Amino acid sequence: MPTPASCFLCGKSDFRYWGSCTDIEYCTIPDPFDFYECKNCKLLQIDPVPVNKLSVIYPSNYYSFVLHKKGMVDKIKEWMDKRLFKKILKRLKGDIKILDVGGGSGWLLNVIRSISERIKFTQVVDLDSNAEKLAKENGHEYFCGRIEDFETTQKFDFVLLLNLIEHVENPLAVLNKIEHILTDQGIILIKTPNYDSLDARLFKNWGGLHCPRHWVLFSKKSFAKLAEKANLRIQTLSYTQGAPFWAVSVLAAMSKRKWITITSERPVVKHPLFPVLLGIFAALDLIRKPFAKTSQMFIILSR
Repeated sequence: MPTPASCFLCGKSDFRYWGSCTDIEYCTIPDPFDFYECKNCKLLQIDPVPVNKLSVIYPSNYYSFVLHKKGMVDKIKEWMDKRLFKKILKRLKGDIKILDVGGGSGWLLNVIRSISERIKFTQVVDLDSNAEKLAKENGHEYFCGRIEDFETTQKFDFVLLLNLIEHVENPLAVLNKIEHILTDQGIILIKTPNYDSLDARLFKNWGGLHCPRHWVLFSKKSFAKLAEKANLRIQTLSYTQGAPFWAVSVLAAMSKRKWITITSERPVVKHPLFPVLLGIFAALDLIRKPFAKTSQMFIILSR
């Protein structure tokens, strides 16, 4: 079985086959993708990387492209996120400039801007051209493209990389770019899956793989290596609930047994059981969080 040529993080070519998965959520590509773990740095990588199939694997009904009503779980999540943002903003002095990479219409920047009047400049970098008009109407600057290609004279005090770094081919290049445009007091907030978790071990088609859209996945150990190589310091690393991964995993298992049907027209997130499972597993993970490694990590980085 062929393996990736080398690990982008450590440069070695010593891999362990971890598993394979198909697109269990949007049914965009029928072919399976393999995942390999670097034995040296414990990084998980997809192979092959579908860099030339972005328009296929991100269909028009992809969840982040579609506006949806906020359910109870969404409202609780937003309340928890606001508490975190308030703590971070208190650590920053003076006027604040914020960059949201993968921020779409800037809806999260709207939430953060409502917390403090010190926020004077907000910037979105995203690949979605359809989000640009709404982002600008909301008062945010917008660059349509990759963060690696973003050119600016601005320096940012707070950078959001939420559910983003696992979608790129080379996370080190992304962090190197962010480090270059970070102020001396700057903080980077990252949210990313943790594959060293109970649900990742339980399910063959684990939702956290988000196959084939998650290309690089981390554990606490491998992310520490990434931060060190990018000349950034981990201020805090904490685990948070991974209810979406549990919900997708359960529905994928049910689909495999022909108990339910998932199609490209009605993906997993549109199934009526999805919000029910979200609530159940969010509660489960919140109970487990004090003593277990759940399947998502919040990481705060600085220089």
